[in-house]
Amino acid sequence: MKIDVMGVRFDNVTMDEALEQGTALLDTEGASVCVTPNSEIVYEAIHDEEFRALLNSAELVLPDGAGVVLGAKILKTPLKQKVAGIDFAAGMLKIFAQRGTPLYLLGGKPGVADLAAEKMRRLAPGLDICGTADGYFTEEAPVVEAINASGAQALFVCLGAPKQERFMFAHKNELQVRFMAGLGGSLDGFAGTVKRAPQWMIRLQLEWLYRLIKEPKRLGRMMRLPKFVLATLAKRIKG
Repeated sequence: MKIDVMGVRFDNVTMDEALEQGTALLDTEGASVCVTPNSEIVYEAIHDEEFRALLNSAELVLPDGAGVVLGAKILKTPLKQKVAGIDFAAGMLKIFAQRGTPLYLLGGKPGVADLAAEKMRRLAPGLDICGTADGYFTEEAPVVEAINASGAQALFVCLGAPKQERFMFAHKNELQVRFMAGLGGSLDGFAGTVKRAPQWMIRLQLEWLYRLIKEPKRLGRMMRLPKFVLATLAKRIKG
């Protein structure tokens, strides 16, 4: 079931249900796309019809953030729960390891993907990471060729929104993978170059505050969160 939150149609799933759907997509023909919009991304999509259409074209759309869950509640179309992209990715790693699915990592600063790969292999023993590349490229064709040459069946694209979504959809018919997910800064999270909030803050839906404290320069981007909430309130009032 899809839930419309300010024009972006989210899958109304728990984490376990999201992982079940991700696993099912591995068995479908062609390259399936998973996107993980948070409230900042949804706010951008409100003002960018083309970007919104890309998000809604994905086979799996997960609510990555407490803001999206709050927005859905304000609109009286509640979602079951937040499905954080990095946690979803961690769950998929174990599935890839069990199934022998080769994974390619794309994104981050030079060296970050390789460091993330080391940590991922510890998290999911037996995981086959068949290639990595940083996000600092100017031509996309060689990147697509490298992914296909690696034999990857799964692809994590961590270029930040909307670049990662545009990359995935621009090359969906060329990429020979079965499943790809846009995961923002998740490679930094796996690598440990950017630390996640303590578990108590995550439970209280305060991960955004932790990131703001650690990276004050994100304040401009973070201002989209209250703007998003105000937009949902305005929509509810207007009916």
